[in-house]
Amino acid sequence: MLGDTPFDDTARGDRPGRRALILVENLSVPFDRRVWQECTTLRDAGWEVHVVCPRGGKRDTEPEAVIDGVRIHRYPLRAATGGPAGYLREYGSALWHTVRLARKVGPVDVVHACNPPDLLFLPALWMKRRGARFVFDQHDLVPELYLSRFGRGEDLLHRAVCALERLTYRAADVVLATNESYRDVAVRRGGRRPGDVFVVRSAPDIDRFHPVPPEPELKRGKPHLLCYLGVMGPQDGVDYALRALAKLRDELGRTDWHAVFVGAGDSFDAMVELSRRLGLAEHVQFTGRVPDADLVRYLSTADVCLSPDPRNPLNDVSTMNKVLEYMVMGRPIVSFDLKEARVSAGDAAVYAPANDEAAFAGLVALLLDDPEERARMGKIGQERIGGPLSWRKSQASLLAAYAAACRDRAPVPADGAGRARKRPRR
Repeated sequence: MLGDTPFDDTARGDRPGRRALILVENLSVPFDRRVWQECTTLRDAGWEVHVVCPRGGKRDTEPEAVIDGVRIHRYPLRAATGGPAGYLREYGSALWHTVRLARKVGPVDVVHACNPPDLLFLPALWMKRRGARFVFDQHDLVPELYLSRFGRGEDLLHRAVCALERLTYRAADVVLATNESYRDVAVRRGGRRPGDVFVVRSAPDIDRFHPVPPEPELKRGKPHLLCYLGVMGPQDGVDYALRALAKLRDELGRTDWHAVFVGAGDSFDAMVELSRRLGLAEHVQFTGRVPDADLVRYLSTADVCLSPDPRNPLNDVSTMNKVLEYMVMGRPIVSFDLKEARVSAGDAAVYAPANDEAAFAGLVALLLDDPEERARMGKIGQERIGGPLSWRKSQASLLAAYAAACRDRAPVPADGAGRARKRPRR
């Protein structure tokens, strides 16, 4: 058993022929850690798992791969540029390739679609007509993402993404929510029955993320290392972090630190330029995406980790993966005061008033001067990840969701080669 939550045995592999197809558009797999953990959880429960996703730029580049028993089918995809027209081209290409590869996989028991965007219900509906059950895995609230990223208000495009979200909720048999705030949206705005919405929180893989001895040379000759990990998009607050570090230097007189920003995204080049304009080029290092081993080295050496996501409609109710990864590594965190940041980190973080860069800088300075408090906060974070926020609890919830989706449904037949045969339409 995975945890203490009972679940129907229709989710387990002792029922022959259970096949799941997971659809992802936003990231490649296994780079998408949440999706990969879901894949391996289902595999361990006896499911035959297929994934359709885009190819990565520097990793996950093979069009076909079988990794640890999970079959991955990847398609070429160029990320959107140039506004709405660019997203239309990206999503149109992604949908075409998704349907093409889903047809290659053949009939499945469950089609599991991960947003964004809220467009994957279209191939999911096509597969539902062939007998599959639809699990909607809501990674982001796309209407809030639109408001937070583009700042265009509730315009025609916002109304369109709201409509797509409603259609996705309506098509789904069950919904996976990453936290209780998202679950509340699925029930309140999506009209879903509470029993059809399962909270499957993201959690770091503790087998891959664990502290190693610190490497003082990563501090570039300074007493302290500050670390940011994550995506660098317009809504992610890297600009807030950089302005806070400028205040740490200019207003608080602190130059006893080196900062490293690990990650990439749409705003990467703009953030590098902002650091130059702020005179931080000698203090701040941008690494881009790095292998897990290097990421662990930086986090193990960091004295304070930064979670500068500003309060906006998306961030206040979203669980930030970087916060969880800081916690599993035993690092203290400085965050803005967001609802779900407090739910995740608790006393493993200190919280500046929302979007207050000067207060953020002040809390960084306080933690740099208090190694005992840093150690206490780091221990709290590790205990939370090992307990109430552990992936073990989410595994049980994921399998319960699949059991609910598949209840009273016979598995698809499969031939000896593992390819499912077509069944008569109902």
